[in-house]
Amino acid sequence: MKIAFLFYEGMTALDAVGPHEILSRLPEAEVFRVAKDAGPVRTDCGLILIADHPLSAVNQADILLIPGAGSATTLRDFPEVLDWIRSIHKTTTWTTSVCTGSLILGASGLLKGLRATSHWAALDRLKLWNAVPMEARIVEDGKVITAAGVSAGIDMALTLIAKIAGPQFAKSMQLGIEYDPQPPFDEGSPRKAEPVLYNALKSRMVAAFEKV
Repeated sequence: MKIAFLFYEGMTALDAVGPHEILSRLPEAEVFRVAKDAGPVRTDCGLILIADHPLSAVNQADILLIPGAGSATTLRDFPEVLDWIRSIHKTTTWTTSVCTGSLILGASGLLKGLRATSHWAALDRLKLWNAVPMEARIVEDGKVITAAGVSAGIDMALTLIAKIAGPQFAKSMQLGIEYDPQPPFDEGSPRKAEPVLYNALKSRMVAAFEKV
């Protein structure tokens, strides 16, 4: 089982690290951390991750995962990355994204006519790529699975391994990582958040997106 994670400067660490913790434990998993150039990649929080392989070294994967970032749409300025995504997608059993990684799939032309999700503050942007935005934590359309913002990547990975290795294996993974969310606040969704908090955060996030 060959699993490829795309790394790039400014990406959100948890978008990749959460699913990586789970998918890397699939039986016979072979994980490839790929970037335009192999080497250190600085995430949006300053964490340094290492891409072991350049794009040119990986030409096939059973699973492709694209993490998001506030600057995700800047990857449209790197056609070689989008070309690589399109090429790998032809070989995958599952093509996946977390958060605004779906905008990268969109820019690659892979979401035309498909239902997809993204971070709630960027959801409407999926229309730019002729996708159908869905307010859902996980959206599956054919072999493409998209997850909502950041932490939803863990849910997506568990959903995916249940399809691959069965529900019991997925349950054992959830238990093994003690994934039992009990947050101190109930503000993790726009549907639950206080309007003042939601509007203020959305304004800041959309403004940040517009800079890229």
